Amino acid sequence: MRVLVFSTDDHLYPAGGAEQAFGNITERLPDIQFDLVCARLRRNSKKYEEIKNVNIYRIGFGIPKLDGILLALFGSSKARKLIKIHKYDLIWSVMASYGAFSAVRLKLKTGIPFLLTLQEGDSFEYIYEQVKHVRKQFNSIFENADAIQAISNYLLNWGKEMGYKGELGRVIPNGVAIQAYTQVFDIEQTKETRNTFGFPEDSIILFSTSRLEKKNGHADIIKSLVNLPENICFINWHVGSLRDELNALAEKLEVSHRVNLAAAVEPEKIPLLAHSCDIFIRPSLSEGLGNSFLEAMAAQKIVIGTNAGGIPDFLTDEETGFVVEIENPQSIADTVQKVISLDDEEKEQILHKAKDMVISKYNWDVISKDMENMFNEITKCKQ
Repeated sequence: MRVLVFSTDDHLYPAGGAEQAFGNITERLPDIQFDLVCARLRRNSKKYEEIKNVNIYRIGFGIPKLDGILLALFGSSKARKLIKIHKYDLIWSVMASYGAFSAVRLKLKTGIPFLLTLQEGDSFEYIYEQVKHVRKQFNSIFENADAIQAISNYLLNWGKEMGYKGELGRVIPNGVAIQAYTQVFDIEQTKETRNTFGFPEDSIILFSTSRLEKKNGHADIIKSLVNLPENICFINWHVGSLRDELNALAEKLEVSHRVNLAAAVEPEKIPLLAHSCDIFIRPSLSEGLGNSFLEAMAAQKIVIGTNAGGIPDFLTDEETGFVVEIENPQSIADTVQKVISLDDEEKEQILHKAKDMVISKYNWDVISKDMENMFNEITKCKQ
């Protein structure tokens, strides 16, 4: 089988969660060849690169906003050149984003079955504002998909609301690197790592691995610290546009000594960091699924989140974690206090249930097999 893929970015670090999911799936399906057409978001990226069973064709100049538009406009032209060389069984668009505009044009031109994956984490209102000038074409992406794979029930329902009428609509979530997050780290190793965070030794450390953008609720976490004991601190590893604004907020509230907005780190370093902290928190305003929650659960950390988007698929209050109200710092403070006051038996029950759920439902090996089955089902239906 050969699959022609459209995605805004490639699947290499520092790509986002949707693209990393694509990479996790493709490396577990070595017998399938994937040709990826994406934007050239980084100037040092090659226009063509072969990574195992993925051939990457990048469009643009290394100017992100421009290259996304170029992908939408000319991605199908690049793909038509590839079609002259290879026979494709399937067109796959990773998200209803720039590449999806090219994907649907190609589907209408060639009749090759078209799979749309939904991994959107932004609010629908934000998405609609971004596509307001091309709303008809955006709707066409959903209306012409032969199948939809969504990472949560929330996103699958959205796909249907946007006009998908087919019968092959399925929730196949993103997965977790189970072995990486369930490994046992030496106590001295976690202690040494913890000491690099810049907090006192007796601190209770809230942590997150979230882009510094409004939708992830970092400001609410920082505000909540005002109503929490002095030894409760917060660290986050990621990039984002709000770093200066959030640091200024922490300074204004006189909690800057309890806040560390650290730089992004390579994915393989995150398990040790997670094991070196105490409580995972992301009070999301919107969320497609929320893989960071699942990773923290696998690492046996209590998680705190909202009921936004796809989070309810895995987060049940006081069963697999704790739910807080959206944009409510006091709710966060109250919940953190509740978590801290759990006795050992209560805490162990929650940690055990969450970990078992992740291992059984969010394993990349299982998910990749489900995706392969979906590929086969789509192509057979269109024969």
